[in-house]
Amino acid sequence: MKNITKKMRGKQIFIPIVALVLLALFNLIVDPSFYKVTMDVNSAGNPVLSGYLITILDYGSELAILAIGMTLVTAASGGQDISVGATVAIAGSVILRVLCGTNSRPETLQAPVIVAFLVACLAAMACGAFNGLLVAKFNIQPMIATLILFTAGRSIAAWVNNNELPVISEESFGVYGGFIPGIPIPTPVFIMLICVLITGLALKYTNLGLYTQAVGINASSSRLNGLNPAFIKFLSFVILGLCVAVVGLIKVSRLSSINYSVIAKDIEMDAILAVALGGNALSGGKFNMAASILGAYVIQFLTTTLYKFNVDSAALSAYKAVVVIALVVCSAPVVRKKFAGLAKKLKPQAKEVA
Repeated sequence: MKNITKKMRGKQIFIPIVALVLLALFNLIVDPSFYKVTMDVNSAGNPVLSGYLITILDYGSELAILAIGMTLVTAASGGQDISVGATVAIAGSVILRVLCGTNSRPETLQAPVIVAFLVACLAAMACGAFNGLLVAKFNIQPMIATLILFTAGRSIAAWVNNNELPVISEESFGVYGGFIPGIPIPTPVFIMLICVLITGLALKYTNLGLYTQAVGINASSSRLNGLNPAFIKFLSFVILGLCVAVVGLIKVSRLSSINYSVIAKDIEMDAILAVALGGNALSGGKFNMAASILGAYVIQFLTTTLYKFNVDSAALSAYKAVVVIALVVCSAPVVRKKFAGLAKKLKPQAKEVA
């Protein structure tokens, strides 16, 4: 058992696992009913699972999808994209525009959902390409480059639908953010698994992960080895745009409408925290995708726990910041080194007492 623990300490995924265990124990001690899962019936009359754990899986899936793209952006560019929430609004608005056509409240869909989704993918990838161009070509710091869409994105989303709030009355559209009839598990969980599978295959059978880490560690050296750092950085932002489009579909499907100022609000901060909690260096370089994905669910676990204990929504960010800062500080190499040194000093004392 000691050997397993020792090996785990050296892994990036150790910190999110510890955080998950601590949150799980806290809820178990304070209120064991937190883990209660029941079978209910939704508005469509289909049996669905409900409970706090299902909520974590459901909404955590959105964050996990974004964490995939954010991890690549962080690793390649050494910075973060803060325009994610605004771009989700743009992608969701584009989907509704295509589905509604010229009528903001159509009785039937004016186009297939797959067509609307593909158009949204192009729009979100274009936003990612814009950010990537500023970062890769003009060497603008990522957070500054993405501040443009962070500021203007939601206005662009409103402009796409002429400042109207479109509403989809077609019940089948709600499947992507709700439940597939006959399957009690939320659809976003399956969408997340598909995204993780595709990402895993891409990282295993292509050089995407290797090139991304090489550029993030040292762009000049990677250039001397035949890589194109600018293109790798640009590609990472485009991939994040694709992840954003998927989340945009889930978001607008949940309500069959959109609120430009509220949709995906502050989700970019949660995505960045997920990457940090996964032990990935925010300055770029080596990354662990599995740790980032687990970090996303830990963040959602924390959010759901805070909601469960009636914490004011306005104070959520402060609570999450305190917890995550503590975890990230504990995972820092300097702090780990000090803890290791302290442990070595205590061992001889323990032997002497024995």
